Amino acid sequence: MSPLLASSLPDTSDCLVTGATGLVGNNVVRQFVDRGRPVRVLVRGSGPVVDRAFAGLPVTRCPGALDDERSLAAASAGAGVVVHAAAVVHCGWARLEEMRRVNVEGTRLVARAARLAGARLIHVSSVDAIGLRSDGGPADEDTPPGGMPECPYVVTKREAEAAVLAEVERGLDAVIVNPVYMLGPWDWKPSSGRMLLEVAAGRGLFAPPGANDFVDVRDVAAGIITAIDRGRSGRRYILGGHPLSYLDAWRIFARTTGRMPPLGHAPRAAVRVAGWLGDAIGLISGREPDVNSAATTMSLLAHNFSSRRAETELGYAYRPFETTVQDAWSWFVERGYARPVRDRAVLAR
Repeated sequence: MSPLLASSLPDTSDCLVTGATGLVGNNVVRQFVDRGRPVRVLVRGSGPVVDRAFAGLPVTRCPGALDDERSLAAASAGAGVVVHAAAVVHCGWARLEEMRRVNVEGTRLVARAARLAGARLIHVSSVDAIGLRSDGGPADEDTPPGGMPECPYVVTKREAEAAVLAEVERGLDAVIVNPVYMLGPWDWKPSSGRMLLEVAAGRGLFAPPGANDFVDVRDVAAGIITAIDRGRSGRRYILGGHPLSYLDAWRIFARTTGRMPPLGHAPRAAVRVAGWLGDAIGLISGREPDVNSAATTMSLLAHNFSSRRAETELGYAYRPFETTVQDAWSWFVERGYARPVRDRAVLAR
């Protein structure tokens, strides 16, 4: 199929999902199941996380790995759609080799397998592969790279997109989606939901001075599924949401979880120092902490993106942020990740 043509796939075709135990992938799987679509999931093996993520779901488990071409070919054979949601997500300076192996080479092999199988690929990238505007306005799919730290995650997500587009030139039918910061249920690891859990645990005294674009992962999953039929091949779609300062987002987190709200923004200089200290700890210990100079630099930036293209071409929409936070929090509490806190000083506000 030539680029910029929408796909038309039968609703009965099998859908293969990689990264199906992750936040995005598991929500995609569940929405496929709800719509009655046959679902395959690529899994390395069994275990508690895998068993919990797919408990009660009528999915076919395909044993394999992103670096195993034979298993990818077997999992993709006969599938009409491949949703590639697997990736190593870490904002830091370490793990470049691992991220190149998984995020770039793994994506290349998945894209190749999809092409050879005649399947449409939906590649789940990130807005981190897109640049930020120097004037602070909302970036779109055509904004050139720049404005973000060139850490391995940013670099490899950009290179992964290039790998997909190279396969498009060889005949692959593929759409790229670029979600913003996601929250919601089915966050088994947990991944981005850790930010909510940190505030709920009382560790949100001062919020980072930057801003982000927040969206419900269920709306992202719906956008991904819509892109199967309405997305144009070779095209990017930002799946955005609510641009909020971290301070405003954390206030909503605190109100939802019953915690005291943050006192204000952390000083920018203090955030930078924390990042440098994290780098030093990583050098000494050999294990890079989550707080490092790449992560803190990200937290100083205003991440602002436009999802107009997805709204126009896919009919993409997103729910209120407060609903997302409440549902994510309820999910974490119900599954024992956190305990509800009732602080009357907060509830009286």
